[in-house]
Parts: sequence; structure tokens; C-alpha cells
Amino acid sequence: MKYHKEGISLRVLQLDLPLFFLLRTWRAPSYKQKVTTYSHLTAGRLGGKSYLNTKSTDSVLIILRLNLQHRLIVKAFDDKLILAPVNLKPGDRVLESGAGSEGVWVLEFWKEQSQKNIPLVIECIDISRDQFPSQVPSDIHFSLRSILDVPPEWSNNFTFVHQRLLVAALPRPLWHEALAQIFRVLKPGGWVEFVESHAKVRKFVVGPNSKKLSLISDRMFEEKNFVGDTEVYLPPVMREMGFVDVRCEGKDVPISQTIDDGLDRVQIWYDLWKGFKGSILAGGGYGIVSSEEEYESLLLGCKDEWNNSTEAYTTYWTIIARKPESP
Repeated sequence: MKYHKEGISLRVLQLDLPLFFLLRTWRAPSYKQKVTTYSHLTAGRLGGKSYLNTKSTDSVLIILRLNLQHRLIVKAFDDKLILAPVNLKPGDRVLESGAGSEGVWVLEFWKEQSQKNIPLVIECIDISRDQFPSQVPSDIHFSLRSILDVPPEWSNNFTFVHQRLLVAALPRPLWHEALAQIFRVLKPGGWVEFVESHAKVRKFVVGPNSKKLSLISDRMFEEKNFVGDTEVYLPPVMREMGFVDVRCEGKDVPISQTIDDGLDRVQIWYDLWKGFKGSILAGGGYGIVSSEEEYESLLLGCKDEWNNSTEAYTTYWTIIARKPESP
């Protein structure tokens, strides 16, 4: 099935695993487990110092879920790690923003390009070191920083910038700042690629409980000024900033138990929303729930609806654009 909206094509696929957009930004509580030396990190950023590794059991489960989401996204987009038609050459610099989940995307991308005899220098940034990998090739550098705070010396340095799943991390004004920073660090002719989940129309609503959960999510997005439809909001902003060749591609991913893949797909969604219990209750339940018991009861109702439906799904969008060549 194909959809067309202002030149954007959308195809419904039967895929392996549904995961929710907030998965990228969920951080479960952790505890001190062991000391790890991040000696692979660029000197002067973390300084090769020793830090406490916070990979509790919950953190390991987060990494597993993020890696499954990575597999889902790659498969959704025809087993491609990127869609941007960037022409990479040996020695080119690549920036990945939001490089958690133990660098699963960057390590696969680095390996893919290395097999093509295209060695790259890759900078990976994230605001948390919890999911940094313990070992990486010497030409991949991880550092603690935000896309809103990239060094001045990175200007016009990168041939490609990749960023995924910050829809529930960047409020509307900060998207403008992030785009400006990305435009600055890209080389003329360089490409940027975003992968985000659509979060304005809640396609997981298949009954009264999931409708209430949708209202909670909508009100949280409104309160925090998040952009739920990046595929609609970002392109005109990017063009105004000077990006060219801006285009989007979306893929629908069902949340159904009808796909026999050996995975409890509904349980994943249930566990994910359960992880947001503290944040939602801190927001007063957004007028829908008023206690931990009410929220857990709501989630159990959602779980039952998703277990008995073939209609729930989510949508991932890839948004790509190019910085024009110098005049």
C-alpha cells in the first residue's frame, strides 16, 4: 500500500519488531557496577580517564531494545544504513549525533565503508556515556557533547552528518539551533540525514486505553514543545536555512502479534511505556491518570488492546538534505 503526500511516498511494510519513538530517549535508573577506562575516546574530551560503568541490568535491556530498533529501522528502509546519496571518499569525516546504544549504527556503517576501501574518520557525540561502547576502531571517536554545542573548529569539516530519534529530546526552538550547527559543520556539498518517528498522529490507538495513552503522549509533547511531525516541520525550516535537495521517505511498521518472529512485540511496547511511569507521574499524569496504580492499570489495558489488534502501527521517517556547494 502506498501513500502520497506532497511528493512524499509512504509504503506499509510487514516488519520484524515494533518499537516506540520514546525508546531512544528513555534512560532507566542505573547503579555503580564496575569501572571501565574509555581509553578509546579522544584525548581532551574525556581525557582517557576512568568512569563508572552504569550498565545495570536495566541499562543492558535498554541497549538490547535500542539495537532491535536499529535493526527495525534498517530493515524498514530496505536494509540500507543511509539513504542520502553522499559520495564518500577515503579520509572523509562523518558526524553521528545521538550515538548511544553502544555505537551500533556507526560500527556497522564504518565496517560497510571499510569493506568498500573507504576509510573514514567518524566523530560520535551523545549527552550520556552510559551506552558508549568499550572498544572501537581508532578512527571512531566518542565524546560527551550535544549537537547544540559542537566546537568552532568543526566548521565545514564533515561530508555527512547522521542523527536518529531525537524527536522527544529537542524542543521546537532547539531544532532550529541544531540545524544551524549541522549546516555550519557540513562541508559545502555535504549531506545530513535524520531518522525520526512520527509522533503527531498516534497510530497505536486501537481502543479506549490506548486512546488515553495517546492523550498523555500528546499533552506531554505539547507541554515540552516537541515536534511530533518532523517530516512536515523540518523541510521548510531547512530550506530557509539554506539546505537544498530536501526530501523525506516514510515507512509504516505494524505493532501486531500476527507476525510470527518469535518476539513478544506487545510486551516490548508495554515495558517501554512502563519505563516512562516516573516522568508521566511527575507531569501530573497529564490529566489522565493520578496515581501509579492508575497508570499501571492503563498500561495493562493497552497491552490487552494491542494483543487483540492488527491495526496498531508506527511510522519512521528519513529526512535528507544537502548543504549547497560554495559559489
